[in-house]
Amino acid sequence: MISLPESCLLTTDTVIRSSVGPYIKKWKPPVSPLLALCTFLVSEKHAGRQSLWKSYLDILPKSYTCPVCLEPEVVDLLPSPLKEKAEEQRARVQDLFASARGFFSTLQPLFAEPVDSVFSYRAFLWAWCTVNTRAVYLRSRRQECLSAEPDTCALAPFLDLLNHSPHVQVRAAFNEKTRCYEIRTASRCRKHQEVFICYGPHDNQRLLLEYGFVSVRNPHACVPVSAEMLVKFLPAADKHVHRKTAILKDHGFTGNLTFGWDGPSWRLLTALKLLCLEAERFTSWKKVLLGEVISDTNEKTSLGVAQKICSDIIEETQAVLRKVSDMKEGTVSLRSQLSLVEALRMEELRILQASAEILSSLLAPFS
Repeated sequence: MISLPESCLLTTDTVIRSSVGPYIKKWKPPVSPLLALCTFLVSEKHAGRQSLWKSYLDILPKSYTCPVCLEPEVVDLLPSPLKEKAEEQRARVQDLFASARGFFSTLQPLFAEPVDSVFSYRAFLWAWCTVNTRAVYLRSRRQECLSAEPDTCALAPFLDLLNHSPHVQVRAAFNEKTRCYEIRTASRCRKHQEVFICYGPHDNQRLLLEYGFVSVRNPHACVPVSAEMLVKFLPAADKHVHRKTAILKDHGFTGNLTFGWDGPSWRLLTALKLLCLEAERFTSWKKVLLGEVISDTNEKTSLGVAQKICSDIIEETQAVLRKVSDMKEGTVSLRSQLSLVEALRMEELRILQASAEILSSLLAPFS
C-alpha cells in the first residue's frame, strides 16, 4: 500500500542532526528518545517557514483529544478504569515536562524569544501527543547521547494520514532490504474509497486513551468489570469470600474481566463461578478455573450475579449520559470533548444491553 523511504522518517537520528542535536549531546543526565523527539517538534514548529519539515508540521492536528488534553470535569465522566489511566497519563506527561525544564533552558541561544515561551506546557503537550498518537514502531540503533530507554518511535509523514478501522488486516514494518517502512494490506480497497489501516485489536477505552477517538461498532470493544464490582452482589454471609478473591488474584483472574458484544467473557464468568461456589463445594475451585461445570446452582447463581453487575453498570452509564447531555447544553466550550465521552458511553451502553439480552437467554433454562 505504501513504501516510505528511510530518509523520510523522522527519528532520533533526525533530531541529533538538527540544531538541537549539539545541546542534547551536552546535557547530563541524557534525555530520553521521547523527549528528544518532543523537543525537535516544538523547535521546528516554532521555526515556522524556516523549518525543513514545515509541510509535514502544517498537516498535523493543531490540538488533540486524548484524555491528557481533556478538561478535568470531562475526565471525571470517563469510566473508572479509563479515568484512572488518564490521570496516570497526565501525571507522567507533567512529570516529564517538569524534569525537562532545565534542559530546555540550555536551548535559549537558538531562540530570540524567552525559551519558556517557546517550550510552554501547551507546546510540549502538543508535541507529546503528536508522538504518542502518530508514531510508528521502528527500533533505532542506540544513540550514546540519549538515555537507555528503548528508542522505538518514528514519525512517518504521509503514512500517518491513514485512519484506523478495526475491520481491515495490514502488516506494517520496516523492510531492512529496501530500507523503507512498508504497509501491506490483506483487505481489498475499492476505487475512490478511503484506505484504512488497523492500529491494533484495541477496545474503545484503549483507542481513546492512546489516540483520542472511539470506533463505532468496534468488534474488539468491551466494558471492563472492576475487582470491586466483582464482589458487590455476593452474599454478605459468605465466609470464604476473602479466600476466593485471593485465589482469583493468585491465578490472574482479577483483570481483563469484561462484557462484550457476545456477552460476559469466559474469564468474567469463571471468576464469578468461583466466587459463587457453595461452602460444601469450595474444594472444587480448581475445577472451576479449568472450566468444569460444578452444579446447576452454581451456574444459575453466577449468571444471576453477572446480570446484576451488568444492570448496575447500565444504570451508571445512563446516569452519566444524562449528565453529559445537560453539560452540553450549559457548557458550549466543552461540547466537542463531551461528545467524545458520549460516543464512548453510548457504545458501551449498546454492548451492555447486548450482554443483558444474552444473560437473560442463558438464565432462561434455570427458571
